[in-house]
Amino acid sequence: MDSYSCCSSKTKKSNEIVSLVSLLKIVSEESRLKILCILQQGSHCVCEIADHIDLSQSLISHHLKDLKEAEIVQDEKKGLRVYYSLTKTGEHIINLLFKI
Repeated sequence: MDSYSCCSSKTKKSNEIVSLVSLLKIVSEESRLKILCILQQGSHCVCEIADHIDLSQSLISHHLKDLKEAEIVQDEKKGLRVYYSLTKTGEHIINLLFKI
């Protein structure tokens, strides 16, 4: 039987599949999708995001930390607040996800 290169654990394609699975796990959580939807409209601080979704600021911060580690969002400190926005990668992912 023929072997498929995407299934072999030693191929670049297999590594790409592992990365994609990791990304999908991060963005498939409902609260994170809501946060991304808000950030699609522009940069926001945690308190502004909390005004739109029913989550504590600490939980929103945790989700943003995960999204930042995945390079989907970036942050910028302005005065006492930190504002989050989508990275170019994040914009691309959101455009793909919300077209589905």
